[in-house]
Amino acid sequence: MEECVSSQPAEPRCAVPLLPYQRDDVCSAARFRWSCWSRQTGKSFTKSLRRILRGLARRRNQVFLSASERQSLELMAKARMHCQALQIAFDSYLGVNKTDLTCKQCEIILPHQVRIIALPANPRTVRGFTGDVLLDEFAMHENDREIWAAVFPTVLRGDGELDVASTPRGLSNVFAELRDNEQFSHSTVTLPDAIAQGLNVDLEAIRRSMGDEELFRQEFLCEFLDEATAFLTHAQIAACEDARLMKDRDLTELRALRADLYAGVDIGRKRDLTVLWVLSPDGEDLVTQAVYELSTAPFREQFALLSELLSLRSLRRCCIDAGGLGMQLAEQAVEAFGAHRVEPVTFTAAIKSELAGRLRVIVEAGRIRIPADEAIRNDWHSLQRCVTAAGHLRLDAGHAGGSHADRFWAAALAVHAADSAPGRAEILTAPALTFARKGTW
Repeated sequence: MEECVSSQPAEPRCAVPLLPYQRDDVCSAARFRWSCWSRQTGKSFTKSLRRILRGLARRRNQVFLSASERQSLELMAKARMHCQALQIAFDSYLGVNKTDLTCKQCEIILPHQVRIIALPANPRTVRGFTGDVLLDEFAMHENDREIWAAVFPTVLRGDGELDVASTPRGLSNVFAELRDNEQFSHSTVTLPDAIAQGLNVDLEAIRRSMGDEELFRQEFLCEFLDEATAFLTHAQIAACEDARLMKDRDLTELRALRADLYAGVDIGRKRDLTVLWVLSPDGEDLVTQAVYELSTAPFREQFALLSELLSLRSLRRCCIDAGGLGMQLAEQAVEAFGAHRVEPVTFTAAIKSELAGRLRVIVEAGRIRIPADEAIRNDWHSLQRCVTAAGHLRLDAGHAGGSHADRFWAAALAVHAADSAPGRAEILTAPALTFARKGTW
């Protein structure tokens, strides 16, 4: 390991084959390095090798922060693989929280007591460590600004180095802001770039199988698209807004409407809102008649408002989020008003995809009208399309503005209630019955 004791960039042995762009990154001497690389280009593979060699050369500890516990463990698996390929002796250690059995930290100890410490992304976990830092998939970190603030004391002590690597995820994150930071050396590798340098991947097959051009441009062409990850764009939402519609309407006004009503209820308690969204049909369109929002309200108050709403004779059907906190309210509503009017809906990935997809279809068709309200606009836009490590699409949202896309999901449940309701009730009249005054009568 003589080549690893110099402070100069170390040339990796041939036991770890590298493409040109990977070798350039591993051998870079930059103190601060920003790498925007496409998916499937070996980003974590390359960065973990770079930090091992730099750590041994500088005899400094290395701290890896990934977006999740699973990704931290996968990053350390790559680090162990590099150590084995380069014949570097190491010991490994896994720290586990005894209360919930989650990974607290994963550690590899190299020669000269150089430690590689992998942590799930959390502002609190990085504090107290000294060494070089790798922020892996930094655009995906939920608390990226808090993590950024916590990382710098770790790096600045002893001329620490910092690698920031990710694929883009829109413009509203620290990773996107670092594109113009002159203190960083910058490296951008799109999938076509990597293929031109020897990566064996079928670009067109990936484009066709993904079936989403915006996400393809973001994930594989490294484009920072503001609306790329938004499930609904600002333009789509604005096209559905109607300034004449009101959010908070008195129930007597709803009672006076000569229209069938359908409701969706998303349940929250402390962090999230409870939202009751009421729609009525207008031809082929759906019109928002009311949006009731409750923040940190006790469950008895939530059930009281829900009961008042369900007591309206014109409310034909109501779909309620019955997962977690909503289970009790959903059961009470079914018992009080009947399963023919109240449908509990347990959110799963498949159910959320179906509900969101149905709402998006009518939004794109311009068949729903909503109040022109900033909170609703931001809430609907907060829902993001994410690509998991397995290549699947997932819908997710942060807790901006005290909401977790609660208004979106309440509206989606209301649309589901309107679509799944039976046909209009009809009254049939007939002449009075007559009975013969004889026989058994």
